[in-house]
Amino acid sequence: MPGTPTDLTRLRVVLTAFFALDGFIFAGWVVRIPAIKHQTGASAGTLGLALLGVSAGAVITMMLTGRLCRRYGNHQVTVVCAVLLSLSVSLPPLTHSALALGLVLLVFGAAYGSINVAFNSAAVELVRTMRRPIMPSFHAAFSLGGMVGAGLGGLVAGVLTPTQHLFGLAVLGLLVTALIGPPLLRLQPPPPPPPASAPDSRKEEAAPRRLDTRTRGLVVTFGLIALCTAFGEGALADWSALHLQQDLDATAGAAAIGYSCFALAMTVGRLSGTRLLERLGRTRTLVSGGTTAAAGMLLGALAPTLWAAVLGFVITGLGLANLFPVAVERAGTLAGPDGVAIASTLGYGGMLLGPPAIGFMADWYSLPAALTSVAVLAATAALIGFLTRHAAER
Repeated sequence: MPGTPTDLTRLRVVLTAFFALDGFIFAGWVVRIPAIKHQTGASAGTLGLALLGVSAGAVITMMLTGRLCRRYGNHQVTVVCAVLLSLSVSLPPLTHSALALGLVLLVFGAAYGSINVAFNSAAVELVRTMRRPIMPSFHAAFSLGGMVGAGLGGLVAGVLTPTQHLFGLAVLGLLVTALIGPPLLRLQPPPPPPPASAPDSRKEEAAPRRLDTRTRGLVVTFGLIALCTAFGEGALADWSALHLQQDLDATAGAAAIGYSCFALAMTVGRLSGTRLLERLGRTRTLVSGGTTAAAGMLLGALAPTLWAAVLGFVITGLGLANLFPVAVERAGTLAGPDGVAIASTLGYGGMLLGPPAIGFMADWYSLPAALTSVAVLAATAALIGFLTRHAAER
């Protein structure tokens, strides 16, 4: 029957597989961007505008996906979006202009953003039913899938054309979806847990509230934590290597290590996130994580040596690792798929805002000074986490 321990375990495994598939496909696309740039003949500027299609497509469709999840179910929408994501990743190498690339990336971004809302909403339901803070484990699967996808993409880049590689990703994505989709569709969404009678029970584990003005305000507040976190992730993805190479005279190979270490630290932090949350709770995890990330980013931005800066990136990754999963889970617990959609939209807005904001600040001041903005926003996330420590319970 739905909600039995066996069914909950199966649902957790299947959802984990979808998170990993999402990270794998997205990373496979990312590593082929240089080849697609060459194929389309786009300049750096026009390529940047075309790449905005991914974020724009995601942001545009996330709120719609929240409503679709309420109407048709998180599981059904997850499977449909996995098919669309797998198909759409094969489109970029078929383009021969920046305009065409931007248009197909709108489709790819829409599928990518939609599946993130759908399976995060399903994960929030599972977290609420199991009464265990397992949300970081799903995001760890996404990170691991991304690392595998990037590594495999790097290995085949010299052997396969972008068309062959991304078409292969599409076929693999469809095969995996055909394998794990039916079990997800057969598994019923877990029922809300019965109200706990213990005096210290958390009211936030109850069924989602209606999205009234007060609840929307709380969800937006948690979305701001996601924005602060994603700002840092986007900034480090685009600017960490340049900082190490330009400001600390690192070689190109050594500069690439910085972001790799950051991504690995994020993965390790998320793998240990459930245990951390069980020990510290959501509020202390948010506050300690934001504070740690702020300290790490100050070291990463201002350190005078390469390895001190890389250490700073590692500390930043460990600090940021669980902020986004916790923020999305709290938003989803409050308002269901609509809450996940709002928080995710703000998070993607932060990822969209981060790289260009760092660029503008670097022009006005310097790149190290610009990167300290990541520390400021991480500290802001910690402050928001502290100020909202009782909000979900009132």
